Amino acid sequence: MICSVKRSYISAGLLGGPRQRLVQGCIMSPTLGRGAYGSDSEFGGMSGEHRRMYDIREAQELPAMASKFAIPSQTGKPLQEELAASINYIISHQLQEQVMVETTEKYHTPGNCASLNVPAVNSSIWGYIGGGIKAQEMKLQRILKLLASGITAFAMSLDGGPLSDVQQDALALMCNTHFEINCFRKNAIGPALNPSNVR
Repeated sequence: MICSVKRSYISAGLLGGPRQRLVQGCIMSPTLGRGAYGSDSEFGGMSGEHRRMYDIREAQELPAMASKFAIPSQTGKPLQEELAASINYIISHQLQEQVMVETTEKYHTPGNCASLNVPAVNSSIWGYIGGGIKAQEMKLQRILKLLASGITAFAMSLDGGPLSDVQQDALALMCNTHFEINCFRKNAIGPALNPSNVR
């Protein structure tokens, strides 16, 4: 069970970043807790906890007329409490580099799943792309390797029998994410090779 495996990471302090208090029933968004995707300026330097409270207060004060234009919040069936707490914690704290390396090393690409490999950029093409695209490409390759290891670990956890609908959905979503990241890589490199195509 994931919470049992990851509990050792948490207790041993192997997860990077400051420890954050888990709030029952509240999903800790990386956007609010770490400022990874949103703009920090719009919150005036608020801490992650203050931002979360700001969002809650804003939702509570939403006028009735405006509520019909708000994006609906869809939530599914609650997970087991310890599992949910582990997911909330791990998804808002980056694993330390050592832990990521040691974990991915346990899940090498299966011999009959070549598509799980992270395709390298052709050396002749690499010389033509700029430093910014190269830096982005290296980051995407790193993300793909982590994702491929995660897919491999999930596949290894299956018992070899028929997959349940949930298992099929999980595998399909992860594999499609792998596919879309590779498409993004190609689309990012293409214009750098032929600037005349950029409008």
